[in-house]
Amino acid sequence: MSTTPDSAVRAYITLHREAFLEDLADWLRIPSVSADPERAGDVRRSAEWLAAKLTDTGFTTTEIWETGGLPAVFAEWPSGDPSAPTVLVYGHHDVQPAAREDGWHTDPFVPETIDGKLYARGAADDKGQVFFHTLGVRAHLAATGRTAPAVNLKLLIEGEEESGSPNFPALIEKHADRLACDAVIVSDTGMWSKDTPTVCTGMRGLTDCQIDLYGPDQDIHSGSFGGAVPNPATEAARLAAALHDADRRVAVPGFYDGMIELTDRERELFAELPFDEEEWLRTAHSHATLGEAGSTTLERIWARPTAEVNGIGGGYQGPGGKTIVPSTAQLKLSFRLVAGQNAPAVQQSVRDWVAASLPAGIRHEISFWGATRPCLTPLDHPALQSVVRAMGRAFDQKIRFTREGGSGPAADLQDVLGVPVLFLGISIPSDGWHAPNEKVELDLLMKGVETAAHLWGDLAETWQTA
Repeated sequence: MSTTPDSAVRAYITLHREAFLEDLADWLRIPSVSADPERAGDVRRSAEWLAAKLTDTGFTTTEIWETGGLPAVFAEWPSGDPSAPTVLVYGHHDVQPAAREDGWHTDPFVPETIDGKLYARGAADDKGQVFFHTLGVRAHLAATGRTAPAVNLKLLIEGEEESGSPNFPALIEKHADRLACDAVIVSDTGMWSKDTPTVCTGMRGLTDCQIDLYGPDQDIHSGSFGGAVPNPATEAARLAAALHDADRRVAVPGFYDGMIELTDRERELFAELPFDEEEWLRTAHSHATLGEAGSTTLERIWARPTAEVNGIGGGYQGPGGKTIVPSTAQLKLSFRLVAGQNAPAVQQSVRDWVAASLPAGIRHEISFWGATRPCLTPLDHPALQSVVRAMGRAFDQKIRFTREGGSGPAADLQDVLGVPVLFLGISIPSDGWHAPNEKVELDLLMKGVETAAHLWGDLAETWQTA
């Protein structure tokens, strides 16, 4: 829909590519590791660097927002058009820990370009994908002759995502009026592969817990008492075994209540992807697939809810034998949730299931560690179609669709702001998020810049006609 000339966008990006990459390298040199208290000053320095660069880009408002922990960056650039939609871009400027001895071939905080790939911690997750919006909006202006974006453009760049975003919900609730928008663009995501560009349409939610089981007041002799009193380790194993039925469906009553099923069209789109199950198994360091009957592997990891035993323990774990009935046992469970499921309701279902499953003489406590909501954008949503068109122009090919099996703060934005969340990312699986030798493919990074340059005009036209 947008009439922004492709050639003009590409010419501008080519002209400014080297300066853009030099700036990105400067940012990547800041070790903004949010999980390390000794790096708190570096996280703040990263926020200050970004705020200054956004001001240089042209954003008329740039602020550092304090939280209960580490700072976020907010920026705003009004369109000046009363009919223009408002779009909020989300990303994060903190990074995972990294050290040369972890297996890096280069210093993780000394960016190096090798064979068209930029190696550094944060190159893909997420500084590179945040930063492509700065050159993207400038290319948008240069190609259209505008002095302000076609949309009211806002950015919220978090400083604690790699530490679980503990202060993020409170931050967006506090500033909900400043963050008000028509859509959120999340640039903290990836594509299927270099040759198969994709747009993610949804992300699963998460809730997890620990179940502590208590039997005898102390470890007791299994010969004198075993078989006549309840054993908490046995009951932990029984709970784990009862978590799924014979078809590998979650057996907790009420678990599936409200969930939105895949449509036939979504199944067809998943099936179009060039999925190599043997290669996927190698990536998973596993030897066979297994999961809910009636669903493909991609459907299982993207669009079906799950329950996993993350840990189980109790009793004697040392060398040799020790014939006891242990006094305690523990079970750690996690539940990935899909659109339509309600985390508090799932938590209550789990509490009820555990209470009904344990025999007399076993006391228990359940501790949940909060929850992340699932999010999903319908395939026919006009804003999603704008992302697809913009990305298609950048890549010159058909854009396909995925979902994300993991969880993140995107659903908090959807829930608090009440708007659709859209995913725009150019990272690929080999980029090594959270791993040694993280990198970003420079040609793909420029495709991200180009997509952003086309997106704002397309969104503005879509909203005006919708």
